Amino acid sequence: MFNRKPIEERIAEREAQRPVLSEGKHFEHGPAKFIFIFVIVFVVIGHLAGLLLLMAMDLK
Repeated sequence: MFNRKPIEERIAEREAQRPVLSEGKHFEHGPAKFIFIFVIVFVVIGHLAGLLLLMAMDLK
């Protein structure tokens, strides 16, 4: 459409131009790594806060 290559070909060309990932590098996108770590830390802190709240309420 409009003399453009199909999206699959454009993606393939863009992928071909990217450098090879180094061994052990799981997150090639910085913000993705930041969000992943933030979510993990948020969940752990939430669980600890809930545990402390239940311990403080002393439900017996």
